[in-house]
Amino acid sequence: MIRVQGLVVRFGSLTAVDGLDLHVPRGRLFGLLGPNGAGKSTTIGGLGGLVAASAGKVEVDGLDVAADPRAVRRRLGIVPQRLALYAALDATENLRIAGGLHGLSGRALAERVAWGLALARLEARHRAPVGTLSGGMQRRLNLACALMHDPPLVICDEPTTGVDPQSRNHIFDMIRALHQEGRTVVYTTHYMEEVEALCEEVAIMDHGRLLACGPLAELVGSPAVGDHLSVALDQAVRPELVQAALQAAGIRVRGVQVPPRSLESVFLELTGRALRDAS
Repeated sequence: MIRVQGLVVRFGSLTAVDGLDLHVPRGRLFGLLGPNGAGKSTTIGGLGGLVAASAGKVEVDGLDVAADPRAVRRRLGIVPQRLALYAALDATENLRIAGGLHGLSGRALAERVAWGLALARLEARHRAPVGTLSGGMQRRLNLACALMHDPPLVICDEPTTGVDPQSRNHIFDMIRALHQEGRTVVYTTHYMEEVEALCEEVAIMDHGRLLACGPLAELVGSPAVGDHLSVALDQAVRPELVQAALQAAGIRVRGVQVPPRSLESVFLELTGRALRDAS
């Protein structure tokens, strides 16, 4: 569904994306991770044709983004981190505007609006101004608006920022349902537990480059050099003798087990622990 080859994006002297290669198979629920300034937002902009590539090629659903950006946008739904909603209008009006921007009208638009309200569980609040809705309701509506044109590819950029636990759980259900319908979903977030709960494959990028990419189970399951080991011995030994005994190979070790890593530990190993305040 997504094929990025040698993507470079420069803004003056700043290289935001530096030779990125990324392949997202059709129908996957794919996590895209990176600290602030890693190039994630620029990459997403490149997928939608909103950011011009300085070099390289981006394809979405077999279409060259640079050659046919309009066709690409018809296949792409972006759920932005910043709410793309009109606070003074109600949920129904926001959905109608989102659908109208993609050419829907008449009965097709009315049916899609009803679908969006049901998806966001906002039927009972469909005439309430968006500014009066809770943060969780707004996030659910934000997601529904991005789906009004029924795109096969959905990109979710921090879709659960500031939501209550119930809305967060419902957004998870919405994303899983989209995936089960056969859509490709790219999910970006700083919450590692969300990626672990949702995604099949994960890419980690930093400084505009890809650091790791693969099935989640392989990324977190691969052995690492750890500072905590579990050692089972064939005999009872005082703790202070263990190190000396192992070094001298005088005690037979029945098994050494490295505790499984979390996705967060992998992420920090690759990108470092220094603070990355947003610019």
